[in-house]
Amino acid sequence: MNIIKYPQASELENILKRPVFEADFLESTVKNILARVRQGGDQALLKFNEQFDKVKLDKLAVTEEEKNQAAGKISEDLRSAIQTALNNIKKFHEAQTRKEIKIETSKGVTCWRKAVPIEKVGIYIPGGTAPLFSTVLMLGVPASIAGCKEVVLCTPPGSDGKIHPAILYTAQLTGISKIFKTGGAQAIAAMAYGTESISKVDKIFGPGNQYVTAAKQLVSMEGTAIDMPAGPSELAVIADSSCNPVFVASDLLSQAEHGKDSQVVLICPDEDVINKIGNEIDVQVEKLPRKEIARASLLNSKAILVKDLNEAMQVSNQYAPEHLIIATENAVALSEKVINAGSVFIGNYSPESAGDYASGTNHTLPTNGAAKAYSGVSLDSFMKQITFQEITREGIADLGPAIEAMAEAELLAAHKNAVSVRLSEIKKS
Repeated sequence: MNIIKYPQASELENILKRPVFEADFLESTVKNILARVRQGGDQALLKFNEQFDKVKLDKLAVTEEEKNQAAGKISEDLRSAIQTALNNIKKFHEAQTRKEIKIETSKGVTCWRKAVPIEKVGIYIPGGTAPLFSTVLMLGVPASIAGCKEVVLCTPPGSDGKIHPAILYTAQLTGISKIFKTGGAQAIAAMAYGTESISKVDKIFGPGNQYVTAAKQLVSMEGTAIDMPAGPSELAVIADSSCNPVFVASDLLSQAEHGKDSQVVLICPDEDVINKIGNEIDVQVEKLPRKEIARASLLNSKAILVKDLNEAMQVSNQYAPEHLIIATENAVALSEKVINAGSVFIGNYSPESAGDYASGTNHTLPTNGAAKAYSGVSLDSFMKQITFQEITREGIADLGPAIEAMAEAELLAAHKNAVSVRLSEIKKS
């Protein structure tokens, strides 16, 4: 990791930049993929499977036989672990259910909001170097609780033309039956536009690389809603002398192994602690099966030496990390100062991996600084809040003059008249 000592506030924007591809190249590539899928449908997707995933398929849909075989291809221990995670995620998200509350804003005027599920949602599950079946839980569980009528899942096939059995098993646990073998920007296009096999959806969920993120942002400008800009994974750790360097190093590496474009940031007021953590990273990375990916990610990563923990929190809030671990004395008190972060992990025994898998919180989170304005996925993400109002005869008589006055001031005569004709009828009776 690159160590940066006592940076000036004016330097932070440049220091905290995320690794990115050349923007023009990225956008033009993704636009081309979107256009080919829109025009070519299933055949375009099958050709992209050959080009990107190096596999030739006849059809995109996962068969019933493949689904039925999935459970037998994973261990009983893993099935049990998935069930544990599902129970916690379900418990946390069911608690987010909102009650319908009717409010009488003035006499005879009643207003309320009603939560209605989004009818058709698409779920993107990254595959490639790491099949993220945990993301199926994070998106499938709240979609089920919300009551979405149709859920489409897209994920890239392996070189054998199969979907990882843990993804198929988890999908079935959450009630997802429409599963397709397509990944990358082309999968986003399929769900946004629809193809012969894949239904067009109203909203797309799920993390992915920069191509997937770019595709989601582009289709969102054409009318398909998305959860958030969720790109390559990232983690910031605020640590001091009370931290366990072994723990912190393991946390940093847990995110660095996601992908070469992932980024981790250590923020610390003690240079000796930074060095201890750095030494521990060097030891632990050698033991990782994905050490080459982790090493590449560490080239994008930084350790920032700051004056004190208050400055550490200022740096973190400016960075707005997807994940934030606070491994300090009085970590709970320090966490109260968090303004920008996707998900926060407090204390030495709260690894980010817990949120990734089984604590119950959702791991689909805003990245690339989007945590300054976006929240992570929740039950609300799968719902629409529709407002209702009911106004009685007495209510419009009481409120009507105020509406007329405002409409007249805005020079909207028809708006005023819609009230005036009602008041006139009331006066006659």
